[in-house]
Amino acid sequence: MSGHGTIERRPPRRTATVHPVPGPSAPGAGSGPGPRRLRGKRLSRLLSNSLVQGALILVALVWITPLAGLLISSLRSEGDNAADGWWTALTDPSQLSLDNYGALLKDSGIAEAFGNTVLISVPTTALVVAIAALAGYAFAWLEFPGRDAVFLVVVGLLVVPVQIGLLPVAKLFGAVGLFGTVAGVVLFHVAYGLPFAIFLLRNYFAEIPREMLEAARMDGGSEWRIFSRLVLPLGRPAIASLAIFQFLWVWNDMLVALLFADSGSQPLTVALQSQMRQFGSNIGVLAPGAFLSLVVPLIVFFVFQRHFVQGVMAGSVK
Repeated sequence: MSGHGTIERRPPRRTATVHPVPGPSAPGAGSGPGPRRLRGKRLSRLLSNSLVQGALILVALVWITPLAGLLISSLRSEGDNAADGWWTALTDPSQLSLDNYGALLKDSGIAEAFGNTVLISVPTTALVVAIAALAGYAFAWLEFPGRDAVFLVVVGLLVVPVQIGLLPVAKLFGAVGLFGTVAGVVLFHVAYGLPFAIFLLRNYFAEIPREMLEAARMDGGSEWRIFSRLVLPLGRPAIASLAIFQFLWVWNDMLVALLFADSGSQPLTVALQSQMRQFGSNIGVLAPGAFLSLVVPLIVFFVFQRHFVQGVMAGSVK
C-alpha cells in the first residue's frame, strides 16, 4: 500500500505447466510400444489357446482312431479284414454290413453273457452306492462308539489287493453254495468296492456346512429325513461319479468273473475270451463282440458326463 492510500496491484504470478510426455505406457502413446505390447499379449494368448486346442484334438484322435478301427472292422467280413486294412472301407463303403452283429447276437452264449453282464453290473453299482452313502453319512455326522477306529479299518482295506481274497472267498462261496453264480460275483464286487466308495462319500459329506444340518435338526428333521432330503441332493455329483466308476469297473472286469462265474453265469468279457480261445483270431467274431462290450460303457459315460464333471469340480465350487 502506498502513501497516497491506493492499493498497488501486482500482476498474477505465472507458473509454467509441464505437460507429460507420452511414455511407453501412456494412454496417448499412439504408435508407441504400448499397443505393440498389448498386441503381443493377445498373440501369445491366441497361440497358447491354439496349442491347447491342437493338443486336445491330437489326444482325441489318438483315442478315437482305435475305436473307429474296431467299429469298421466289426462291420466288414472276415475276408475283407484278412485282405487289407480297415481304413480301405472309408473309400469303399460297400464293404460294411451288419451281418457280423446278426450272427453274434444269434449265438445264445453271447446273448446270455450280455444279460449276465447287466445282471452283475447294475445290482453291484446300486448296492455299492446305497451302502456307501449310508455309511459315509454315519461316519461324517453321527456319533457312535468306535467311529474313528472303524473308519480307519475301512481306509486300511483300500490297500488290500483283490488277488489276496480270491482263494479264501472262493472257498467260502463254495461252502455256502454261491460259487459259480451271479449272486456270488455281485457280492464279491460289492465287498471290494465298498472301502473306496465309503472313503469317497464320507469325505464329501464331511464338507457339508454343519450349520445346515443343525438348522434341519432344530426344525425337527429326523436323521433319515436330513439324509434323504438334504445330504443326498447336495452329494449328487459325488454319488454320480462313484456310480460311473463302479459301473465301468464291474462291466469291464474279467478276473473276478473268470474265477467265480461258471458257464451259465459268465459275463461278456469271459464269453469273448472263450470265443477267442475257440475260434483263434477270428476277427469276424471278436470285433463285433468287443465293440458290443465297449459301446455300453461309452453310452453310460456320455449320458452322465455332466454329473461326472460336477463331481470332479465339486471341491472348487462348493
